[in-house]
Amino acid sequence: MTDRRNDEGAPRRSFLKLGALAAGAAVASTAAQKAAAQAAPASTLRAALDRGKLIVGTGSTNAPWHFEDEKGQLTGMDIAVARILARGLFDDPNKVEFVRQEPAARIPNLVTGKIDCVIQFMTVSPARAQLVNFSRPYYIEGVALLTSSKGKFKTHKELLDAGAGAKASVLQNVDAEKLVAKALPKAQVMQLDTQANAIQALDSGRADAAVIDLSTVGWLVKRNPDKYLDSGFHYETQLYSIAVRQNDHDWLKFIDTTLNVNMHGHQTDLYDQAFRDFFATEPPKRTPGFPNI
Repeated sequence: MTDRRNDEGAPRRSFLKLGALAAGAAVASTAAQKAAAQAAPASTLRAALDRGKLIVGTGSTNAPWHFEDEKGQLTGMDIAVARILARGLFDDPNKVEFVRQEPAARIPNLVTGKIDCVIQFMTVSPARAQLVNFSRPYYIEGVALLTSSKGKFKTHKELLDAGAGAKASVLQNVDAEKLVAKALPKAQVMQLDTQANAIQALDSGRADAAVIDLSTVGWLVKRNPDKYLDSGFHYETQLYSIAVRQNDHDWLKFIDTTLNVNMHGHQTDLYDQAFRDFFATEPPKRTPGFPNI
């Protein structure tokens, strides 16, 4: 459920005079360090560069976003995005320290300065934006229908055609019925206490589809292609962004720039690999010309 290399190009005229990418990259790296040193004294950008490492608040129990691999090392899409920032800062994706935290600690740890930023599948909302500043989104989450390769209904169309003959499991909440109805208006709804139990209902055959996060569907299908299927219907978008302290404009601008370069520019290798690894999805092809970002 991704790392980017820092290659801030020198100005175009300098680039042409140097006549070589390697030389241009070296000049750009030096220039970037000098420029960052001039950031406002209170800026996290300057503090991180002086410290020599990035400190990121994240989680450790939610695949494909942040979880431990078989060696106990943190991995996932959030971890990859953190390493992208570290590469942007230090030309080294490993110069990052992770502070493991519960979701409720995300804003307090940020506001008190314990961490430089939050990268923890944090949904953007106007209420939260009154407390922190958000970067440009690095992922658009959604809702999807996970089906079973052994089930009666495998595609969204088959589930729709089944009408009330289809059963959908979903995490229990006040909007669960409405959420399922947007995809399957006539299906029977089975509300369960956890997303894991919603998936287990599919596994046991008690449900024909599990209504869960799109990222989770991608992760499960990638890991268990013989067991799970993506029905092909995705809806209910929400934005995941990096959170920073308010009024830290240099830091926020740096993060936005780094994400743009790594998602839409010339350093997409780490982001793209993470997208494939954790979501089983091929990132869209970027095309020159009109800035489609």
